[in-house]
Amino acid sequence: MNTARTLATAARVLRQLAHDRRSIALMLFVPCAMLLLLRYVFDGSPDTFDSIGASLLGIFPLITMFLVTSIATLRERTSGTLERLLAMPLAKTDLIAGYALAFGLVAVAQSLLATGLALWVLGLDITGSPWLLLVVAVLDALLGTALGLFVSAFATSEFQAVQFMPAVIFPQLLLCGLFAPRAAMQPVLEAVSTALPMSYAVDAMTEIQRHADTTGAFVADTLVVAGCALLVLALGAATLRRRTT
Repeated sequence: MNTARTLATAARVLRQLAHDRRSIALMLFVPCAMLLLLRYVFDGSPDTFDSIGASLLGIFPLITMFLVTSIATLRERTSGTLERLLAMPLAKTDLIAGYALAFGLVAVAQSLLATGLALWVLGLDITGSPWLLLVVAVLDALLGTALGLFVSAFATSEFQAVQFMPAVIFPQLLLCGLFAPRAAMQPVLEAVSTALPMSYAVDAMTEIQRHADTTGAFVADTLVVAGCALLVLALGAATLRRRTT
């Protein structure tokens, strides 16, 4: 991987994003809007918001980054930009790393806004460190970015990219332990949930919510989320094609 080419790719993607106000609004402000809405849905039961707010602080960024990244990458392919870039001395790993870096910076900004809003405006009550909450939120957003880059290789239109959300995101959302403890699920579903990265993201957020100190379970969960993001990025580089046929 060439560092200069990776940084140049990231800079180009960021310049394009700067001219796409709708995508910026979707990535930066929609998770905040969802948290704000959730807070007042449970206005009469703040304990409920405290119990699920931390988990959703990781889930909302993952979903929005997945959606925006998959569509943006597919647009590069269908417009011919990707084909022209790969005709240059630019490795697939340089391209994927550049996209991951650009969207990763946006993910950091997104997570800072959402975490700050949840903790210091909406009054989300957690036992652990706010900085650990931010770390997990960033990792979740990066995982969404990696998943978006990966699935874009299998879509032939932006509509198909959106259709991947029910297939990739919704099963994880249902099985991650947000709606019911994973241990209480039917054994087959519990086994499936163990293989899904969002389950570990929710578990990490739960550890922060319940424990003041960093636990071994929290470290293991965050390492799994980070490892899944790196693995999916590697798969994205391996499946990257010059054009959509």
